[in-house]
Amino acid sequence: MVRTSRLRPLNWLGAATRIWRRSLRLRVVALTLLLSSFVVALLGVFLIGRVGQGLLSDKRQAALGDVSSGLVYARGQLESAVRSDPNAVDALVETITTELGRRGSPSGLFDVAVLPTNGSNVYYSGTILVADVPHALRLQVRGGAEAETYADVHLDEGLERALIIGAPLSADVGSYEVYYVFPLHNEEQTLGLVRRVLLLGGAALVGLLAAVVWLVSRQVVTPVRMAARIAERFAAGNLAERMVVRGDDEIARLAASFNDMAGVLQRQIDQLEDLSRAQRRFTADVSHELRTPLATIRMAADVLYESRGDFPPAMSRSAELLTGQLERFERLLADLLEISRYDARAAVLEPDTVDVAGLMRTTAAEFTDAASRAGTRIDVDISGDLTPAGSVLADVDPRRVARILRNLLANAIDYAEGAPIEVTLVASKETVAIRVLDHGAGLRSGDAERVFDRFWRADPSRSRTTGGTGLGLSIAREDARLHGGELVAWGRPGEGASFRLLLPRRAGGILGAAPLPLRPDTSLVRAT
Repeated sequence: MVRTSRLRPLNWLGAATRIWRRSLRLRVVALTLLLSSFVVALLGVFLIGRVGQGLLSDKRQAALGDVSSGLVYARGQLESAVRSDPNAVDALVETITTELGRRGSPSGLFDVAVLPTNGSNVYYSGTILVADVPHALRLQVRGGAEAETYADVHLDEGLERALIIGAPLSADVGSYEVYYVFPLHNEEQTLGLVRRVLLLGGAALVGLLAAVVWLVSRQVVTPVRMAARIAERFAAGNLAERMVVRGDDEIARLAASFNDMAGVLQRQIDQLEDLSRAQRRFTADVSHELRTPLATIRMAADVLYESRGDFPPAMSRSAELLTGQLERFERLLADLLEISRYDARAAVLEPDTVDVAGLMRTTAAEFTDAASRAGTRIDVDISGDLTPAGSVLADVDPRRVARILRNLLANAIDYAEGAPIEVTLVASKETVAIRVLDHGAGLRSGDAERVFDRFWRADPSRSRTTGGTGLGLSIAREDARLHGGELVAWGRPGEGASFRLLLPRRAGGILGAAPLPLRPDTSLVRAT
């Protein structure tokens, strides 16, 4: 259960990644949403900043006007006071403070605090506290300057942001500090409303833009998706598939061009198929037709070969050469017929329970003389899942498996250059692996696949010591595939070539893990 829960997020991530990679419309809409959201966010931040600055600027200008008019009023009232009566002065200052707090103006409601410079009394018109006035602002006012700042103050509705303007007030009856507190509650409400409007408007704009992009991309992506679907069907062999052409726009021209291309490809494919059928039929017919005159020539050559002892040396050697080349010609005809069967998909597998190990020993023994003439030897090694008798039983076509081994051994003898040839068989419960390794000329980079091409040779200047036809490795790979197995090659220049054959042990079975490495420099993991 723990393992399943850990893999589930990865599965969701993989599914989301596949959907993202396969859907062009999704990527277009998602990128449009991302970019438009970014642009709307930048625009909203800019507009909110400008609106906030405008609101504060208007508030400050109106507040400065209120402070200026209030100071003029207060100074006029204080100049009419009687200096010798302190109680009358205190009462007048209190009245002035109350009157200043009642004055209405464009800046809205505000509170006023008046502090005697050399006294302890504080006069308030509201709930403002002297402790809310920043100390730095008080120092500036005591120094005789008019100053302003923004700070959080305690008002009737709690702690709020406010604009505080302080100014000195001097008269014959004394010096005072006057502080105006302008709450920014209305401005913050206005700014909050602007934020909400921009947020809702921006979201609606982004949503509408995404819908528009979705509809527009659908007009473009749908024909492209249809073209991809038809191209897949076309590639699967349905050559009659065509796109529907509507209108005269770019998509219609694309559909028309696609249909023209499909028509040209269909004609070329039909021509190639006709040519291939004709070539296969020609090869099969020629191979069959040549068998009759070849049989006649064969009988005459056998007569000459049997009587070569009565001929002069030159004629005797000619009879031997004639017989050898006829044998090679017969093998070439047999290979051509076999190739034509594979091309026509007429090759039939005839499986039987066979001792593959014994078959390999017998086939290797057939090439003992050829290996000796080439100055090399064949070493056989068998291991793995064996029966008590040392055999490896598998359901294979013995004729085709023996032909694969003959072709591999003949090729190894041609290129061994006197080095020993190693033939290794390792069997597991599901798979039989046979590797034929020589230590001769080897293969260049890229030749490991080309060796199975028809009539291809790694070194065209090298003469064949076993009389090969150039079709052996190609037929060997087809025989391996017919069994449901595989035949692969590896090689390095000067280090030899390695060919590995894998066959399932049961007819129609699936290949298991290879019990034998392809490369000789890889450690061998023997099956148990």
